[in-house]
Amino acid sequence: MEQKPKPYMNPYLAGFLLGLVLLAAIFITGRGLGASGAVKSVVIETIGSISPKYANNHPFYASFFAEGDGRPMKNWLVYLTLGVLGGAFFSGFMSGRAGISIDKGPQISNYVRLGFAVAGGFLFGIGSQFGRGCTSGAALSGMANLSAAGFITMMAIFGTGYIVAYFFRKLWIQ
Repeated sequence: MEQKPKPYMNPYLAGFLLGLVLLAAIFITGRGLGASGAVKSVVIETIGSISPKYANNHPFYASFFAEGDGRPMKNWLVYLTLGVLGGAFFSGFMSGRAGISIDKGPQISNYVRLGFAVAGGFLFGIGSQFGRGCTSGAALSGMANLSAAGFITMMAIFGTGYIVAYFFRKLWIQ
């Protein structure tokens, strides 16, 4: 017997709840949300584990391993990101949506679709470091603080998405 997936949450309610989570994060921690800081912590911890001498001699990495600062993996954003991933899997299982599928249009193969996904993720990750934050950190949290940079970042993300989607739309349309 196959379980029928439950309907998605109302997007307006989900946006309101996300706003409450962001407000709570700012109130409790004094900072907004963002996942790119967690990825940076994992990379820095990995470099420190593989080559501690290099990490201690490099000014950027050494600042993360300074006395009293703790380890990069103890950053609260690492735990936030792990909680988001765990919550997503839990939600997927509870709603009957857990599984592996490749969403794609009829004009594209699975390998090309996965290649585009990996390339896009890589480019977005690099861009989040150049832009000093990911969509959540730079755009959402920035906009919550009424930062001009937050609004510009959000416009750049969606504007670029619309421009790029125009050129790749034939891969999704029948």
